[in-house]
Amino acid sequence: MKRFAIFGASGCGRGVLPLVRQQLQAALAAGDADLVFVDDHPPAPVVNGQRVLTYAQWLGEPASSRHMNVAIANSRVREQLVQRCAADGVQFFEARAANVVQLDEVQLGEGAVLCPFVTLTSNIRIGQHFHANIYSYVEHDCVVGDFVTFAPGVMCNGNVHIEDHAYIGTGAVIKQGLPGAPLVIGHGAVVGMGAVVTKSVPPGVTVVGNPARVLQKSDTAVVKFGHPALGSTPSNHPGRAEP
Repeated sequence: MKRFAIFGASGCGRGVLPLVRQQLQAALAAGDADLVFVDDHPPAPVVNGQRVLTYAQWLGEPASSRHMNVAIANSRVREQLVQRCAADGVQFFEARAANVVQLDEVQLGEGAVLCPFVTLTSNIRIGQHFHANIYSYVEHDCVVGDFVTFAPGVMCNGNVHIEDHAYIGTGAVIKQGLPGAPLVIGHGAVVGMGAVVTKSVPPGVTVVGNPARVLQKSDTAVVKFGHPALGSTPSNHPGRAEP
């Protein structure tokens, strides 16, 4: 039997479950596949109709193959769990809503979560274990790195490059870049809820507001890009997707 699992039985995982259940409907009905939650700290034996096992318990069940989707919004934790699964020979699968729109020449890495009403237009490259929450879109000629997270309603316009582990908050708008001069969201940067990003964001900082400005954690002051203290701004990566 093929063993499928969603790593994480909290909010993110519970949102992914119906997508996977629909994808595997025929195999589950035929008894060719099994679907469970995997959680290091199971909240209950059964969540939303599916068994919840520890990772060790899941590995202990006989299987012809094992397949995991890591539904953890914190990208650093997501990466750690991916490495753990890969070391045990677990394969990764994509969770995709039936109404996702994907157009031409889209390269999408393994392990993605594409929630309802997500749109990927044309000529896009997206890395591994990308999470796109409901009503988000990625426009033409964008490059998205590994372990990037989009909260609901993210609007990523054309010619934007988003580096690994960036987090884009609910309803954020990223202005279109130019061919050969993309707007860049740096490695590990956080774009706050509702922010309107009009210029590139340095790695590891948090930006908020309209237009988006860097949030200095030391004194919670908001400063414009290019402030002398910008290089010392620490990263502030949230633990889970915004509801």
